Amino acid sequence: MKFTAGQIAGILEGEVHGNPEIAVHKLAKIEEGEEGSLTFLANPKYTSFIYKTRASVTIVNKSFVPEQDLNTTLIKVEDAYKSFSKLLEYYNQVKNNKVGIEEPIFKSDNVTYGTDVYIGAFAYLGNNVVLGDNVKIYPNVYIGDNVKIGNNVIIFAGVKIYSETIIGDNCVVNSGVVLGADGFGFAPNENGEFVKVPQTGNVILEDNVDIGAGTTIDRATLGSTILRKGVKLDNQIQIAHNVEIGEHTVIAAQTGIAGSTKIGKHCMIGGQVGIVGHIVIGDNVKIQAQSGIGRNVKDNEVLQGSPALNYGDFNKSYVHFKNLSKIISRIDTLEKKD
Repeated sequence: MKFTAGQIAGILEGEVHGNPEIAVHKLAKIEEGEEGSLTFLANPKYTSFIYKTRASVTIVNKSFVPEQDLNTTLIKVEDAYKSFSKLLEYYNQVKNNKVGIEEPIFKSDNVTYGTDVYIGAFAYLGNNVVLGDNVKIYPNVYIGDNVKIGNNVIIFAGVKIYSETIIGDNCVVNSGVVLGADGFGFAPNENGEFVKVPQTGNVILEDNVDIGAGTTIDRATLGSTILRKGVKLDNQIQIAHNVEIGEHTVIAAQTGIAGSTKIGKHCMIGGQVGIVGHIVIGDNVKIQAQSGIGRNVKDNEVLQGSPALNYGDFNKSYVHFKNLSKIISRIDTLEKKD
């Protein structure tokens, strides 16, 4: 796909300084720009690269005034970083704007779908599946019975969506995700053998949820495992049965959340965090990477460590921990004097 500087300026409501007809077909970092590429300058630390870059077009802030001759056409905007992000989003929309149904696929007779749908080769759509408008199902996706998917949803290759799952509008589910597999529910019998507890619930993703590659979200034992609107999950996260995650919470890679835990709104959870089951985490909570959470957490807490402590207490304690050998040496000296 090729775009001229003039077309890009139109999308971004910017001003062209240079050749409006020059075309670009790829994106690049400013220090790696080459002919035919588009880049941007937002951080002043990279200003020197704009005089060396070979990128055909560079997006800059309106306040930028060159101090040397340039070999790149400028597009001046109010905020170069935001404008470049907007352009990336537009680029993705154009790139992913596939329509039509490839062959072969398996589609049950009672599948229904809206307009501008794309279904890639070797997809499987079970009984009573409902797809909204502008849904993109990439190749090798499995969609079980009675699944409902809203409008403007992208399901990338290799995703497995078990029966009864509900996905809202504007969601993105990346490759390798499993939605609705059985939760880890087993109970010991009189012989000490673990017997499976049937998992009869489902998974619900509300609107504007993003799920990273390789993440697994288990169906509920009863009721639903729920990700509220705006939740963003990184790659390789485990969400157990009956978990509920509040609106606009973000979670980094390799975190595991055990069953029936409730997480509030606007939380930020770092990578490799472990959270036990059957607890409640409040709103606006921040949990640092590799922390272990084994208790209820109040609103607005900031935690670190395993078991996790208040962030400030953890840092104070860590100072003492680093000096532990010196402290012990001083105690030994004092005891000898006594």
